[in-house]
Amino acid sequence: MSLLDTIRQWDEGAAAVGRKDWATALKVFSDIVDKNSKIYFNIGILYLITKDLDAAEKAFDNSIRKDEHLAVAFFQRGITFYKQQKFEESLSDFKKAFTELRGNQLIDYKLLGLRFKLYGCEVLHNVALAHAQLGQWEKAEENLHAALNLKTEAKHSLIDRALESILKHKLFDIVEAHAGEVFRPNKQHVAELEKKDYLGKATVVASIIPKDDFSGFAPLQPQVQEVPSRTKAPETLRALEGEPHRVRYEFIPETTDELPVQQGNIVFVLQKGADNWAKVFFNGKTGLVPYNFLEPVELTLSSRQEQQDVKQTDSIPAPPSGEAPVRPARGKVQDPSVPSRKEEKAGNKDEKSKEPMMCVVKVHATYTVAVSLKPGISYTAVLEAISEKLNQPRGTISLSYKKNGTERAKLDESEMENAWKEERNGHLTLWCELTENIEMAPKDESPQVVAIYSYEASEPEDLQFNSGDVITVISKVNEEWFEGKCKGKVGIFPAAFVKDYKNKG
Repeated sequence: MSLLDTIRQWDEGAAAVGRKDWATALKVFSDIVDKNSKIYFNIGILYLITKDLDAAEKAFDNSIRKDEHLAVAFFQRGITFYKQQKFEESLSDFKKAFTELRGNQLIDYKLLGLRFKLYGCEVLHNVALAHAQLGQWEKAEENLHAALNLKTEAKHSLIDRALESILKHKLFDIVEAHAGEVFRPNKQHVAELEKKDYLGKATVVASIIPKDDFSGFAPLQPQVQEVPSRTKAPETLRALEGEPHRVRYEFIPETTDELPVQQGNIVFVLQKGADNWAKVFFNGKTGLVPYNFLEPVELTLSSRQEQQDVKQTDSIPAPPSGEAPVRPARGKVQDPSVPSRKEEKAGNKDEKSKEPMMCVVKVHATYTVAVSLKPGISYTAVLEAISEKLNQPRGTISLSYKKNGTERAKLDESEMENAWKEERNGHLTLWCELTENIEMAPKDESPQVVAIYSYEASEPEDLQFNSGDVITVISKVNEEWFEGKCKGKVGIFPAAFVKDYKNKG
């Protein structure tokens, strides 16, 4: 099958997907003889829609076999394994998808024909869910904390809700791509499928032959003495000044006069210094790049066209084959009394390494809360933080911990040092008992809201109230949930069920 036939069928199958005619689309894609990784991916997506999980798994296997760096294929096969309840295989694929992100927060597949962005935080969200299905709750929590650091959009508040579920040892929903999102062929290739007649039919306008009615492309003409042909020199691309070079390794600048470039970029070297630094022009900007990160390249009009074709190919650029060279020293003499940027970074790193890591302290009371504290602080400081979190007077709080991991021991100033020895991987668990018949003492500045709808508690930690009740807000859990007190009870409730209460007594 020719490339044109493949593109024609590919476009036909994508059109069927747009009409949600899954059966026709599946048949068209399956009939393509020379399937690439994208077409196999499309077949897997269609099998997922029709709930044929075994066939979807095989299709994604073929897609990965064709392109072992296609992160979205690992992601979708991980979802397939998860739906088959193969949680270990699912966990492995989600981890592989995150690895193929290569440190990026996301991959936008729009340029490759797929209207989908693969976010690193969503991949880690699914990694945590697979850990949870395997009963590995601590690893699930660690991955969700890592996902929180990679959040980029408001829709990723689902990670906060997932973390709340993990703290309660509950499962949550998996993140999936929208049904029907498939790779589509390049629009330019599709446009070239239709043959266009730009010349039309030739007609005779003038001829040296009387009554000449020749209508082809070469009517009779007078003979002209042949002139020796001259080989045309290749037309070198001179759109920009400087010598063209290709970037071999990614370069991350450390000063404002240095220029960030990625592996594979074409830059124009304007000046090369004796200190192995080059002044280059790239993407409308001028800056310094180490010359040993570059290699000369001859750019002609034909090679320029080849580069444009490469941009439209299916494969993702391969990573550099070797390690990046050492960053050369700058020739500029620096005042020895002023620390260099690297020394400042090293000093900041040393200072950060001296700072103690924060410990997440879980406190089991009427409901479970968590506070971040510095390990080793005094019992008074711990009690103060928990009192503020629960919005309870310190005199009504009694804390305890599991001594040596077995029986509970009452916590006081003398036992606090032993309690910190029970910290494991940045986590410490405490239990809290409140003195009975002691009402919470809300602060004067605590905001109040009024319920506009009745809310019925479905979990022990929920706060139940009726429409019109006034609720004191203790803290904000996230954008969608508050923690508050109403009628002597404390719990969490949805923010959408209340509005500001402006007429305080």
